[in-house]
Amino acid sequence: MKIDQSYDPTEVEAGWYEFWLENGFFHADENSEKEPYTIVIPPPNVTGSLHMGHALFVTLQDLLIRWKRMEGYEALWLPGTDHAGIATQIMVERQIAKEGLDRHQLGREAFLERVWQWKAEHGGRIIEQLKHMGASCDWERERFTLDEGLNVAVREAFVRLYEDGLIYRAERMVDWDVIGQTVLSDLEVDREEEMGKFWYLRYPLADGSGHIVVGTTRPETMLGDTAVAVHPDDERYQHMIGKMVRLPIVGREIPIIADDILPDPTKGTGAVKVTPSHDPNDFECGNRHGLQRIQVIDFHARINTNAPEEFHGLDRYDARKLVIQRFEELGLLDKIEDKPFAPGRSQRTGAIVESLPMLQWFVKGKPLAQPAIDAVESGRTEIIPPMWKKTYDHFMYNIRDWCISRQLWWGHQIPAWYCADCEHITVARQDPAACTGCGSTRLTRDEDVLDTWFSSALWPFSTMGWPEKTAVLDKFYPTQVLETGFDILFFWVARMMMMGIYFMDEVPFDKVFLHAMVRDAEGRKMSKTYGNVIDPLHMIYGAKSEDLDPELHAELLRQYPDGVDAHGADALRFTLAIYAAQGRDVKLDIKRVSGYRAFLNKLWNAARFGLMNLADFQPPAYRTYTQAWSDEASTRPVVFDDLSIADRWILARLDDTVAQVKLGLEEFRFNEVAQMLYRFVWNDLCDWYIELIKPALYDTSEQGGPTRRAAQGTFLFTLEAALRLLHPITPYITEDIWQSLPRGDDAPKSIMIADFPLARPELAMAEARESMELLIGIITSIRTIRGETNVKPGVVIEEVFFVTEDASQRATIERGAAYICRQAKATTLTIVSRDVGAKLEGVATAMTDGIEIRIPLKGLIDIEEELARLNKEIGRVDADIEFISRKLSNEGFVAKAPPAVVQKEREKLAGFYDERTTLTASLGELEALKG
Repeated sequence: MKIDQSYDPTEVEAGWYEFWLENGFFHADENSEKEPYTIVIPPPNVTGSLHMGHALFVTLQDLLIRWKRMEGYEALWLPGTDHAGIATQIMVERQIAKEGLDRHQLGREAFLERVWQWKAEHGGRIIEQLKHMGASCDWERERFTLDEGLNVAVREAFVRLYEDGLIYRAERMVDWDVIGQTVLSDLEVDREEEMGKFWYLRYPLADGSGHIVVGTTRPETMLGDTAVAVHPDDERYQHMIGKMVRLPIVGREIPIIADDILPDPTKGTGAVKVTPSHDPNDFECGNRHGLQRIQVIDFHARINTNAPEEFHGLDRYDARKLVIQRFEELGLLDKIEDKPFAPGRSQRTGAIVESLPMLQWFVKGKPLAQPAIDAVESGRTEIIPPMWKKTYDHFMYNIRDWCISRQLWWGHQIPAWYCADCEHITVARQDPAACTGCGSTRLTRDEDVLDTWFSSALWPFSTMGWPEKTAVLDKFYPTQVLETGFDILFFWVARMMMMGIYFMDEVPFDKVFLHAMVRDAEGRKMSKTYGNVIDPLHMIYGAKSEDLDPELHAELLRQYPDGVDAHGADALRFTLAIYAAQGRDVKLDIKRVSGYRAFLNKLWNAARFGLMNLADFQPPAYRTYTQAWSDEASTRPVVFDDLSIADRWILARLDDTVAQVKLGLEEFRFNEVAQMLYRFVWNDLCDWYIELIKPALYDTSEQGGPTRRAAQGTFLFTLEAALRLLHPITPYITEDIWQSLPRGDDAPKSIMIADFPLARPELAMAEARESMELLIGIITSIRTIRGETNVKPGVVIEEVFFVTEDASQRATIERGAAYICRQAKATTLTIVSRDVGAKLEGVATAMTDGIEIRIPLKGLIDIEEELARLNKEIGRVDADIEFISRKLSNEGFVAKAPPAVVQKEREKLAGFYDERTTLTASLGELEALKG
C-alpha cells in the first residue's frame, strides 16, 4: 500500500474519528471480564469553548485511556458537561436583557425554559471541540450535571446528608456576589493583596471626656456599628471599658467592650469598630457579646433605610465618600494611611463581595474531611505530584463548613419545603404532599439551588447510575485515575473524595494526577487582557476552521500577523505531552507546535520510504508482532540468523524504549515518554537505522536476498511497534500509517485495539547495542572532524586511522567498516598501534570510547583558504568580545539592567571566549600542517 507523498495533517485526520466511532471502539462494556480502567472527565462548563487547559487534559487523559485500552483493559473514559450555575445564568440573563427583560419579569419557569433552549443551541459546542482533539470518550455514556439521573442522585445525596445531620440551615456571615446576586463559598472568592486606604476615625465618648480612635478600610460600614472593641490587657483602654461612645453621623450610643480575640493591640490603634452585620469576625464577636446586628448595606451594595436618611440608596462607595466628608466636617477624621489589604472578589464576576448575615444551607466539613484525609495518608489514594499532598492536607485539616445554597434559578433546586403553619422544614426525595411536622399542605419550596460543585462532587458515581446499584457502577467504580488541574484541588477533588467515601464507602479514584497551568511562552497566564490566548483549534486547523472564535482569531493574528498554519491535533497533542512535566507550568510556544509537526513529517517520510521498499515483502502473521514468542522461528516476525548489526541494534533500542515508555506512563512522566519516543523515531530510526540499511534494501540480487529480507522485516517490525507506542499521544497519523502497512490477515481492524508493545528478552541483544553505539560514536566523531576542519561535503576521505589496542573494539570496527565508510564518506579504514598512530603527521584527531581517530588532512582541504577563514572568524569573535566587555564594564548598564539581562551578557561573553579558544586551536593545527 502507499501513502501520500507529503504529510498534510488536515487530510490525514479527516476521517479516522468517524471510523473509530462507527466501529464502537470507544465504548466500554460493563459485562466484560476484562479488568476495568476508568477515568471520568472533569466536566467542562456547558458555556465553555475549547481552551488550552482543555486541550492539555484531553491529551493526557486520552493518552492514558488509549494506552490502557491497548493493554487489554476495559477502558472507560466517561464524558459529560457541567451546568455551570452562575456562568450559564449570567449568559442567559444578558441575552434576555437585550430584549428589555430580566428573569423576574419572565418568572422562574419561563426563564428556565430559555436556559434549556440556550443549552440546546450552544451547550454542545465544547463536546464537539473535544472530538476535534481526538478524545476517545465513550460518548454513549455522556452525562450532564442536570440530567434526570443526576437530579435523582443529587436529591438522594442531599436528603441522606440532611438525615445524617451533615447538612443544616443556619444564619451565618456569607460572601455575597453583588453582581451575580448569589452567595459564594469561601473557595469562590479570591483574596489578593492590593494597596488601599486605611482611615482612622474618632468616636467621641458619650460622657464628653474624650474620644477613641478606630481604624478601618470600610468607613461606610460604621453606619452599622454596634460596639468598639479593645483587648482586655491593653492598658491604654482599660479605663474606657464599659463606657459608651456616641457614633458620629448616626448619633447612636454604643459600648466599648473588652474582647481578647478581635482586637490586636499591636495593630492600628488597638481599638476596632464592631459591625456584626458586615464582617465575619465582627459577627462572631457580636455573638460572644450579644451585640445588636444592624445591616446597612443591601444585596445590591446600596445603603438601606437602617442608615441615616441622607445615605438611603447610595452605592457603598458613594456612601464611603460621604462618610469621610462628614467626619472631616465634624473634625473627627484623625488620619488616612496607605496600607495593603485583601478585599474578597468573586471569581466569576470580579465584584468585591459583601459579607452579610443570611440564612443559608451548609455541609459540615470536618466529619466528611477526616476519612478523606485518612485515605490519602494511608495511600489508598495517591496524589501526584506529591507536592500537592501538602496543599490538600492544609485545606482538609483546616476545612470550614461549606455553604451550598445559591440564590440562582439554574441548578438543582434545594429539596426543602417550609410550612406556613409550623416551623418544621420538610426535606424529601420526592415532592411532599404535606408537612412531615404538622401535616399542613401549605408548603413552599426553598427557591435556592445548590452550588454547582455539589453535583460535581458526586460525578464519579452519580454518572454510573447511583443511587441504583448498576452493573456499570459495580464494574467501573472506583475509578483508577483522576487527571485534572491543580487549581480545582479544593473545589472538586477534595469534595469528590469526601462524597465518594461517604456514599460509596470507597475512595473515588486510586490516583490523582494534577497537571500544571498552561501559560504563554513568557510564562504569563493566558488572558484576553494580555491578548495572548491561543485557541487550540487555530493550532489544529490554522485559519480554515469554521469553529474558530472570531475574537480569539483576531488576537492570534495580532500576535502572528502572517497567520498560523494548520498543524493538526497530533502535533498539538505531542507538544502538550512533551511540555507536561510534573509540577511545572506549561509555557506554550506556538513555534514548538510547528517543530513537532516537523517530527510527525519525519515519521511520515520514514513510513513512506519503508513502504517503497516493502512492496515484495510478505509479512508474517500479525500475532507474531504482539504475542509472546516461542522458540520456533515461525512464531517470530524477524529471523535472527540473518540480522545485521544495525538490525540487532534497532531491535535492542526498540526494546529499551518499550520498557522505558511503559515505566514512564505508569509513573505519569508524560514529558519523558514523549521525549523518549521523539529520540527513538527521529534519531535512532530515521537518522541512523534507515541510513544504515539503505544498501541492504537497495540490493535486490539473489545473493543479497537474506540480508534484504532481514532489513525489511526488522524495519516493518520496528516501525509498526513505534506506531503503537506513539498511538496514545498521536492517534491520527499512527492510524493512517498503520492501515497502510503490510500485515497478516489476523491483524485487528484498528491500531487503537492492537496490543501495546511488550518488552521482550529476545530483543535485549546487549552486545549488538554496544557495538552499534561504538560505530555511531566513530561515525559522529569523523563527521565532527569534517565539520570543524571544513572538509567539503562531497570530498571523500581516503584513509582513516584508528588507534586502539582493544581487541573487541578492533573487531567491531572491522565488522562495521561498511557502515563507517558509507556514513562518514571514507574509503579505507586502518587500525594501528599507538606507536604508529603517534608518528602520523598533519592529522585531525578525535577521541571516542578510548579510540583515537586520526585523519590526514593533506589533500582534503585548501589550507590557505581555511587559514583565511579561521582568521576572519577569530576577528569576528574578537569584535564581539570587545563589544560585550565594554558593555559589562559600564557601571550604569550593570546597575540599571535587570539581573537576568546582565547574566545573559556574561554568558554570551564566556561563550565567545570558548569559541575563540577552539578557533585558535584549529588555526594552530593548520599552521603546523602548512609548515
